[in-house]
Amino acid sequence: MMKFSIKAFRSLIMAAGIISSSAIAQQQMQYFRPNDEDGINVFETTKNDTTSFKNLRVKIGGNFEQSFQMLRDQNTAAPLTETGFTGNVNSLIPLTDGFDLAMANLNIDAQLSDGIRVNLTTYLASRHHEDTWVKGGYIQLDKLLFLQNSLIDNIMNSVTIKIGQFDVDYGDQHYRRTDGGNSIYNPFVENYIMDEFATEIGGEVYYHTHFGLFGMLGATNGELDPTVIAATKTDSATGETNWYAPAFHAKLGYDKQLNKNFRLRVTGSFYTDQSANSNTLFGGDRTGSHYFDVMSNQNVANGTTLSDANDYNPFSGRYNPGFSEQVNAGMFNLFLKLHGLEFFGTYEAAQGRTITEKDMRPATQYAGDLIYRFMEKENFWVGARYNTVTARMQGNPNAITINREVGSIGWFATKNIMVKAEYVVQNYMNYSNTSILNGGKFDGEMLEASIGF
Repeated sequence: MMKFSIKAFRSLIMAAGIISSSAIAQQQMQYFRPNDEDGINVFETTKNDTTSFKNLRVKIGGNFEQSFQMLRDQNTAAPLTETGFTGNVNSLIPLTDGFDLAMANLNIDAQLSDGIRVNLTTYLASRHHEDTWVKGGYIQLDKLLFLQNSLIDNIMNSVTIKIGQFDVDYGDQHYRRTDGGNSIYNPFVENYIMDEFATEIGGEVYYHTHFGLFGMLGATNGELDPTVIAATKTDSATGETNWYAPAFHAKLGYDKQLNKNFRLRVTGSFYTDQSANSNTLFGGDRTGSHYFDVMSNQNVANGTTLSDANDYNPFSGRYNPGFSEQVNAGMFNLFLKLHGLEFFGTYEAAQGRTITEKDMRPATQYAGDLIYRFMEKENFWVGARYNTVTARMQGNPNAITINREVGSIGWFATKNIMVKAEYVVQNYMNYSNTSILNGGKFDGEMLEASIGF
């Protein structure tokens, strides 16, 4: 993770113009997911690309979103004071209707050679980091023609290689989530309660078959923030000094358009990291939740004003199980599309711990999205989502449960312009009476406009 200055940003844009001023904009990339409506229900890129390569191409794109929030929250937590805080730390910030902070992404893609593409994504503005930060970048290899080897060329007809710092391809939900200013793939305003998303340094190798079956193997450093400083902390489970093991993940799936009107996709994934400096599989989003300040403390730390609350609780409405030292996670996804009717389902089982814990804690998540897209171009939709998480957490005698129900409607005015509205209800159960989330609930309406190109 690195800070990206405005000066550096301007220099990069100028450099892109110098490199290929005639090739910028309206250039098709090979093996590429579009940043607009055409990218909906696109998961990993396939080998079915017919875009020809002529010369170096640079595409500069962006994603912007603005939301208007009308949410209210409540809880039944007992009043509590803590050192370093003022007043009751279990009271909630009073909410009112209003605009949330707008978010924006900058996307730079370059087709370097036939079958070789590079991506750089930058968060220009977001809730968690209000200044500009580089999200990450990677190189994707679908052809290796420069090796001039016919055997390798034949292998690469079925293989894709990705190297860099990128979204770890664990599960399918990360292809449908909102990522900062990029909300155009998501039929809802927010992501899952337990938001599995992380950018890590590593590589992935995909193998595609012509009949729909595919597989992927990947290895990463298991960290959002890489480090070269040797570990000094002792792992409570082993009694030995912590070490930074590589993380491994894999996916096996089937994705096929069985006829003109019916598509079936089913995948299974796993992710494992046995020892980490600070694993962030469930907390790697650097942009923040799109449900601003719900279930958040009214009295932040001494010397901090309420205007700083976006950094104080940037992930409001989500649940992070805190598996920072060790994590094993598996996800099963099912996607069905019949005419304009879509179903996307998720079952996830994870377990993990912090470095101070000896035993693993479980966390389970279920989710189902039912979307109906209509009109000739399927540019209108109505949708519903049910999402529930049950988990064991430190310091709580019982497993907690969080349920969310959402209804949404939306419209693509053009391929690049989308508006959506939703009503959401979220309930918190089995939290101790000393937790701010005891008897917690928030509900209300959200409006959002989004642009992608």
